[in-house]
Amino acid sequence: MVPKNPEPALLVIRKAVRADADAAWDIRRAAVMSECADAYPLDQLEQWTGGTASRAFADAVEERFLVATVDEHVAGTGMIDLTTGKIDAIFVHPAYMKRGIGAAMMRHLETLARSTDLRELKLDSTLNAAPFYRSLGFEGDEITPYRSPRGLTMDCVPMTKRLRG
Repeated sequence: MVPKNPEPALLVIRKAVRADADAAWDIRRAAVMSECADAYPLDQLEQWTGGTASRAFADAVEERFLVATVDEHVAGTGMIDLTTGKIDAIFVHPAYMKRGIGAAMMRHLETLARSTDLRELKLDSTLNAAPFYRSLGFEGDEITPYRSPRGLTMDCVPMTKRLRG
């Protein structure tokens, strides 16, 4: 029997710890394989997401990532470089999509950026995610080649959002 007023899921965004690295890797792979399949060739997606979490990836998670948790389960990731305004690693596990987690992460990152002297946010969007970022006030339409840290070149949409005039 379903309760009439079930408890809402508790969403928390927190600094990632090293123990979150495997979950972050799995979320990235699941999100890319689920959401990017219509925008990129399968072999390119497999090259982008293949393998396992490396020590360098775990270091990055520990040093720079934030995670969104739902009832203490890691459901999404994100990070921002507060010196450049560059946003990266925005991924939500498909089981948690369409619940506002990605938008909540982006609002959180924007709040962090606004607490500094940043004038603009920047990101490289996958082709399929550009409408999501536009809905949050980002601008950009040009498709350009992006070279990933793993050496893969793929089409992306560079986008920006002005914070201050």
